[in-house]
Amino acid sequence: MASRVLILGAGFGGLELATLLSERFGEDAGVTLIDRSDAFTFGYAKLDVMFGRTTREAVRLPYAEVVKPGVRVLRETVTAIDAQARRVETDAGTHEADVLVIALGADYDVAATPGLAEAGHEFYSVDGAAALRDVLPAFPGGHVVIGVCGAPFKCPPAPSECALLVHDVLVREGVRERSQITLMMPLPSPVPPSPSASAVILEEFAARGIDFQGNRRITALDPAARTVLLKDGDPVPFDLFLGVPRHRAPEVVLASGITEDGYVPVDPGTLETRIPGVYAIGDVATAGVPKAGVFAEGAAKVVAARLIAERTGGPMPPPNDGRGSCWIEFGTGRVARVDIDFLSGPEKTGTLHGPSAELVAEKEHFGSSRTARWFGRTSG
Repeated sequence: MASRVLILGAGFGGLELATLLSERFGEDAGVTLIDRSDAFTFGYAKLDVMFGRTTREAVRLPYAEVVKPGVRVLRETVTAIDAQARRVETDAGTHEADVLVIALGADYDVAATPGLAEAGHEFYSVDGAAALRDVLPAFPGGHVVIGVCGAPFKCPPAPSECALLVHDVLVREGVRERSQITLMMPLPSPVPPSPSASAVILEEFAARGIDFQGNRRITALDPAARTVLLKDGDPVPFDLFLGVPRHRAPEVVLASGITEDGYVPVDPGTLETRIPGVYAIGDVATAGVPKAGVFAEGAAKVVAARLIAERTGGPMPPPNDGRGSCWIEFGTGRVARVDIDFLSGPEKTGTLHGPSAELVAEKEHFGSSRTARWFGRTSG
């Protein structure tokens, strides 16, 4: 009898895993893919929405378009996870599996930074990005603070991209000369695994008069004083605060009892949890790699290869190598790529390519190829 594979979460990891098992086993794939949302959005598309280059509707990819042999896609909200029994409760019923894969991502905890909701704007969700679409062009000038409220966080280059794109907007609107832009992060550099990428970003910041402040720990915003409060340092005044909220595993995962330090620990090479038959991939897991979609996709490939080997009696695949590429927007129509290797060698490495206009097309192909693969679309 075919194994029942239950995948919680239809992000990069969940979609790729379901696709690989469907490609290999067809109608016998036995996959159930559950997500509480009705559509997927690429993470990088949020900046496109935020800066008015597209609309939120244009970047939505409905899960109804995921039609693959042997795969059921259900819109349900997970309410309880019994990992030992590989049993999951949702708002629609109970699901039992032979293999359980937790790919529920990381949630944003806006309340963990007092004052953020009242005095600032978060730009990491689709809703937050869409709300800023009209705010930025109307900004009359002043101090823009882009603040990362905690680590780890998704897509480490994104706050730097935001700073560079904010600069472009302020120039376009004619208010850059009477404005300041400050980026505050708890990390020591913009992209710590890649000193070359960090150096180029800091050069671009310097050329644009953007102030980078690393190792800054934001504790709260003071709505009345319009200041950022720091663990070490004096309050910093702002006129517009764009925040990356603290991240945490979804509450249902925390309640399941399988987390440590807020996330699900896994074997970095296999993505297995300490419970047989239970895997965790993507942002919900502590796997020794950045929290970014490309690494969730890589983890899905490893899990798929292991499940295929188990079912067919073939040899086990090599361990996860922790390799992936992230694109960084530099504004003015230029994109760079950072090739990151977290697990295959003795040290973490990151190699920068660009920035250049040529890499814009490569980034676009990254999105369009996955849109075609997962959703069957030839464009959009």
